[in-house]
Amino acid sequence: MTLLIILFCVFAAVALMVIIGERYGKPMEAEQQQKYSKILWVVVFIAIIAAIIRQML
Repeated sequence: MTLLIILFCVFAAVALMVIIGERYGKPMEAEQQQKYSKILWVVVFIAIIAAIIRQML
């Protein structure tokens, strides 16, 4: 029963974020989107390497 309550809370929080994001969010401009996409590859790579290192320790 506890698991169902936790899953419901997570689902409700995600649904609330989506609703608020659609209502108040503004679209990104192409330049800003390109900048973030370049940075995102580096961040994902670092996160994967950090997870591998943490699993090895």
